[in-house]
Amino acid sequence: MKLRRTIEGLGPYPSLLLLAVPTATVEPLKLAAVAVAGKGHWITGTAMIVACYAFSLLVLERLFVIVKPKLLTIPWFAKLWEGFVFIRKRTWKFLRASIGLRSDRKAVGSSSWRRAARAADSIHDRQCLRR
Repeated sequence: MKLRRTIEGLGPYPSLLLLAVPTATVEPLKLAAVAVAGKGHWITGTAMIVACYAFSLLVLERLFVIVKPKLLTIPWFAKLWEGFVFIRKRTWKFLRASIGLRSDRKAVGSSSWRRAARAADSIHDRQCLRR
């Protein structure tokens, strides 16, 4: 908790630096891990990739959550973040519409599939009764 309070007490630009340094370190390591795997060291390369993604997910994500309020006080970062959120929402909306999901997350065609299945069952039952 003391570390978190210390991080929360940083200004906007030191917070940005605190987030940028580990990010700038782990992203090139992911590329290096692919190169290691490409040289034939599959186990080492895979372990490096897993470790880099785990670090990104577990440490950088948590760090971003802590420093995000400070980062949003930087005008250019706030505009970039707003643009990112806008694009993410539009993309998600487009993907949901393209795969047929409604806002309540039920498939649009689910009732028609049930009707078709019932119709197929009734046709099958009638054919069985004829025999």
